[in-house]
Amino acid sequence: MPRNVSPARRHTRRSRLLRVTAAFGVLAALGGYLTVKYVSGSRVAEGCTVKSADGSPGQGRTYRLSPEQASNAATISAVGTSRGMPERAVTIALATALQESALRNIDHGDRDSLGLFQQRPSQGWGTEKQILDPVYSAGEFYRHLAEVPGYSRLPLTVAAQRVQRSGFPQAYAKHEPDAALLAAALTGRTPAALNCTPPRTTAAKADAAKVRAELVRDFGKDVLPAERPSARRDGKGTAGASATATATAARTVSVPVRAARASESDAPSRRGWELAHWAVARSEALHLDEVAYADRVWRAGDGWRTVRTDGTDGKGPGTSEVRMGLAP
Repeated sequence: MPRNVSPARRHTRRSRLLRVTAAFGVLAALGGYLTVKYVSGSRVAEGCTVKSADGSPGQGRTYRLSPEQASNAATISAVGTSRGMPERAVTIALATALQESALRNIDHGDRDSLGLFQQRPSQGWGTEKQILDPVYSAGEFYRHLAEVPGYSRLPLTVAAQRVQRSGFPQAYAKHEPDAALLAAALTGRTPAALNCTPPRTTAAKADAAKVRAELVRDFGKDVLPAERPSARRDGKGTAGASATATATAARTVSVPVRAARASESDAPSRRGWELAHWAVARSEALHLDEVAYADRVWRAGDGWRTVRTDGTDGKGPGTSEVRMGLAP
């Protein structure tokens, strides 16, 4: 015989069912909100992405990193190529920095370890101030790497360990795929592969002089042409320039494309993309909102686009220089 259920127990069960249903509804709504927030909000919009050469939607490999990480990676790469180091050396350096500091210039670590590569003042790597300078610390890493016989033919983790002398020598290997992807873009081998969307959360003013100074710090003084005396007049260009042309020039930094390694058949194009990717990677720190090279233009928030210019050869900004536009 079926049991008789009291009205009070039936009411309790209905109440419990309603509470469970309501809880699931709240969780579903929260999940939907977070999904929208993740896709359209700051977590995606304010980051950087590097993709492989075949990285069309749904294909290839993709690596995501923060603007800070991208900026540090760009400096590490630029310091390496300016010293004549090959792409393999840049890959080793990036994998090492990924393991040691996650590509962050940190002021702490094991014992007295500091900076991107966790170098130690007590072990002769330099002063604390020097080690916390990404240009200096990257340069020191490459200097030691160049002294490792046949480093480019060694397994990455072996080459890195010869420099770092880490207590966990196998830890570098897991970063090699991401480091290789970054190096291919930052050394210019893979065109239009790096995209960043800066958050623009600060009100700091864009400064062309700072962009030029950072170019020289990362790539060396030969990256920019000697400034003409007529262009030095308070940074306002020649006396006869129109107001519009002067304003445009003041908000644009043009960098000539000269091959860093003339022995490479694609050297000029590769150098151009190296400079263009450097600018995109450092766009937040330097307040850049446009980078143009060849037939591509990158704009903050839009990414890379192919452009055509009526009445020209169709290559838009051209391949003789990289143009970096300052944010208003």
